[in-house]
Amino acid sequence: MTGLWFTLLTLAVFFAMEGVAWWTHRHIMHGPLGWGWHRDHHEPHDKTFEVNDLYGVVGAVVGTGLFIVAWLTGLWWIRAIALGVTLYGIVYAFVHDGLVHQRWPFHWMPKNGYARRLVQAHKLHHAVQTRDGAVSFGFVFAPDPHRLNAILKARRNERPSADIPSA
Repeated sequence: MTGLWFTLLTLAVFFAMEGVAWWTHRHIMHGPLGWGWHRDHHEPHDKTFEVNDLYGVVGAVVGTGLFIVAWLTGLWWIRAIALGVTLYGIVYAFVHDGLVHQRWPFHWMPKNGYARRLVQAHKLHHAVQTRDGAVSFGFVFAPDPHRLNAILKARRNERPSADIPSA
């Protein structure tokens, strides 16, 4: 029975990590404290090391730390949490760094399907190069790109009128 609980907890943590990643991306990376590390990710670059990659290092340290605690305590549920966090990090690396930003040694761009939707949603996130105004803060579960595009368009249409002084 422990094997079933281990698997269920690992999967629950994996899926919960998207919420953690969304919140972290929205409120820390795009917040006043984390933008210093994340800014270069929104600027043109040559796809080599970015300061933003330090967030992945932090995630790896957390996952490794959880595995060490699980090993020291022998608690299966901490190991399941560590595995869920680590699996999310691996998927994130493949999806975000590899597929979306093409930081693999080879290039593949999906023509359709969910992988294409992921790329489109994240490209729309990068349509805004500043800290504020971005959409789609998740990494593995992508909102509808048409809806995201409509939000961006509405925000662009709102800005000029807000800049016009009222009489």
